[in-house]
Amino acid sequence: MVMSQRLIEEEPISKGLESSSVSKRLVRSLSQKLKIKNHRNEGDEMDVTSGVSLGCLDLYGRVRGCKVGDDIGEESKDSGSRRQSSANEEGKVYSIIICGNEEATVDCFPYLIKERFWRRNSRRLSAYEETQKNTSVNTFLPDDILELCLVRLPVTTLMNARLVCKKWRNLTKSPRFMQMRLEGLYQSPWMFLFGAVKDGYCSGEIHALDVSLDVWHKIDAQILKGRFLFSVTSIGEDIYIVGGCSSLTCFGRVDKSSFKTHKDVLVFSPLTKLWRKAAPMKYSRSSPVLGISQISPDCLIARNQQSRDRRSYRSRVGGTSDVYEDPRRLSVRCQFGHSPSENNNSFFPVTKRYKSIGQKHENSHTKDGQSFVMIAVGGLGSWDEPLDSAEIYDSISNKWTEIQRVPLDFGVACSGVVCDGIFYVYSESDNLVGYNIERGYWVTFQTTSCPPRVHEYYPKFISCNSRLFMLSVSWCEGDGQIGRRNKAVRKLWELNLVHLTWTEVSMHPDAPMDWNAAFVTDGNSIFGIEMFKIFGQVLDFVTMCDVSDNGMKWNHVSRNHVAHDLDASSCLTKTMTVLRL
Repeated sequence: MVMSQRLIEEEPISKGLESSSVSKRLVRSLSQKLKIKNHRNEGDEMDVTSGVSLGCLDLYGRVRGCKVGDDIGEESKDSGSRRQSSANEEGKVYSIIICGNEEATVDCFPYLIKERFWRRNSRRLSAYEETQKNTSVNTFLPDDILELCLVRLPVTTLMNARLVCKKWRNLTKSPRFMQMRLEGLYQSPWMFLFGAVKDGYCSGEIHALDVSLDVWHKIDAQILKGRFLFSVTSIGEDIYIVGGCSSLTCFGRVDKSSFKTHKDVLVFSPLTKLWRKAAPMKYSRSSPVLGISQISPDCLIARNQQSRDRRSYRSRVGGTSDVYEDPRRLSVRCQFGHSPSENNNSFFPVTKRYKSIGQKHENSHTKDGQSFVMIAVGGLGSWDEPLDSAEIYDSISNKWTEIQRVPLDFGVACSGVVCDGIFYVYSESDNLVGYNIERGYWVTFQTTSCPPRVHEYYPKFISCNSRLFMLSVSWCEGDGQIGRRNKAVRKLWELNLVHLTWTEVSMHPDAPMDWNAAFVTDGNSIFGIEMFKIFGQVLDFVTMCDVSDNGMKWNHVSRNHVAHDLDASSCLTKTMTVLRL
């Protein structure tokens, strides 16, 4: 190198340092190190061990300088040797030590640069080793233990866990995992609100409320965009959307001047976010009254369905006509004044082979081989006419079958619910009928004086733990005090299924501002949602009542969280259901 040649040519300086007290052993070691470095760094190549080129002397020499002779020790300090600087033609500054005719080492690293490199690399190495350790743990974690961990997660956390890897996604979507979660105690109630209208259009969005956390979530449902006035019910962990309307002239708007009524049935699974279609109904309906119940395969209606399928098959093969057989002769007698007390033994189910799952959510197919049926009654037809027809859906055959119409002079069905195997339906004219799901016929109930109500507010039927309730709005007489104005209040009534008498059990704390308030039950709890427009703003209130409590007080679960961005027409088109997820 040029630098070493210039150092060797300086004979007077070398000779002057020969008489210094620097030991020959130190000089020899410095010379050997310098030769090795000169050999490695020829052509200004990159030093492998340090990762820094000798060209870094320019930067370090100008800014911080290089630490030279760091390994000389105390002996070199006592020798009186001096550091000399020589500048090249480009103004580069180098700090060197010359001992005799031999060359000394040059350390091009600034102070503590090696320690910094070592610490950074050691941190990276430790992080990499820890990652490998965690990866090995996850790799060898048994699937059954991983499944037990994932099944305990809340719904929102479970959705995020599916994004981790393909294995977790497939594991959490398997039927075994769904069954484990259904049978476990890791579920919490979720309320799903349908029928939201935004900017004049049916948005096709589903608003879900996590009741335990009071947090609203928005689910995109493009398949429902433009559809309104449909009915919903829940079966296990699936939601069924039945019937509805859609505008023909202006897609997406709530416009009944020119509309189409649907007979389609859509099924939505919130846990998997998948949509599918079930068999369509026989008749197109908007806002039908739905009832759902779980049955055993040996019940009468299941056997009738099987025999009807066999007769239909014979008619197609042999050419004979399939005559509809009506096994419900008792319903004809009950229409003309026979009270159900005369036929209690034949009408009310004796064995508990049924289970209402519209109110208490259970899986549609259990280990016992049970299935469910869904009944659709009333609603409005294709020409917006009231319907008195009824049909039933069997989950095993995935077919709808027309059943006998509701009894004569019943009126227009406005609400209904299944309780202990009986589908109770209430009409706008305050008539009550029941359909025995196991035996398959209608009965008219002659109850005592019906609860007084304001006819603009339709009553809502709900069922909790084999108890039948009705929510209706009535006028309060001001508690009998002079000067106090009358006001409308919403009351909760219970029907005694033995004596057929109504009893007031609770009063809702809010004023009945919403005539289309929705109510649904889950276990021992009654959930309700009210939406109304006041002072140019749409408000919403979610309330809950625990029927197992003696006081049966109503509590506010959520308020003013979801309706701010919705139109006032959402109050008319909304519908809801509750699931345990």
